[in-house]
Amino acid sequence: MIDLLDLTRLPGFLLIFARIIGFFITVPLFSYRTIPMTHKIGLVLFIAWIMFYTVDIPFMLIDGNYILLLLKELIVGIFIGFIAFLILGAIQIAGGFIDFQMGFAIANVVDPQTGAQSPLIGQYLYTITLLFLITVDGHHMLLDGIFYSYSFIPMDQFIPFNDGSITLFVIETFSKMFLIAFQMSIPIVGCLFLVDVALGIVARTVPQLNVFVVGLPLKILVSFVVIFLSFGIFATLIEQLFDTMIQSMRSIMTLIGGA
Repeated sequence: MIDLLDLTRLPGFLLIFARIIGFFITVPLFSYRTIPMTHKIGLVLFIAWIMFYTVDIPFMLIDGNYILLLLKELIVGIFIGFIAFLILGAIQIAGGFIDFQMGFAIANVVDPQTGAQSPLIGQYLYTITLLFLITVDGHHMLLDGIFYSYSFIPMDQFIPFNDGSITLFVIETFSKMFLIAFQMSIPIVGCLFLVDVALGIVARTVPQLNVFVVGLPLKILVSFVVIFLSFGIFATLIEQLFDTMIQSMRSIMTLIGGA
């Protein structure tokens, strides 16, 4: 059995630790501020210790080339976690579309996970998505992704940035995020558009009625009713979102590994 205290194996352990800690910086759920930093570091050390005995670690010397490999491992972990974060970001983008139509765009809340401002409906849908992710063991799939990344990206291999395929894939994933967000928000946004059309007709036919007073509470009421009725569709879209997230993580690992 490989001895962790063997100093000749220490460079390999540090490479594993660098990739995992880069993954935990950006990946959803594990990177949130609500998790104490001591818990994150302890979990990273525990996972790196387990993977130390299961991953094929080549013999390495600490030199200039090793420092570059250490930075590469950190970037690889950040890339894999960022792709997952980018796909799940479609939930908050969809919530932003809905809030804009509802009139909630001026009332943002602070996301306790990231510390950034997020729309009300977006934060609500994102919280449900995270609970659904934990329910279907999605956090285990994320950890499986960083574990099986060594099958695609060896530790002693550098990232092929020369062909531009990785940059193109990130751009395509970014555009896919907006497409998914539009698909999630179109039932509510479409209904609110019809409400705006109806209010415009009422404003022309009944000028005595102040549509600005009636329109805002009516749009909020319609929005909540449609959100309640479309939760089945939303759950199906979340399931497809998780599949897209896993496929995107696999694709970025394949591109980085040059397979």
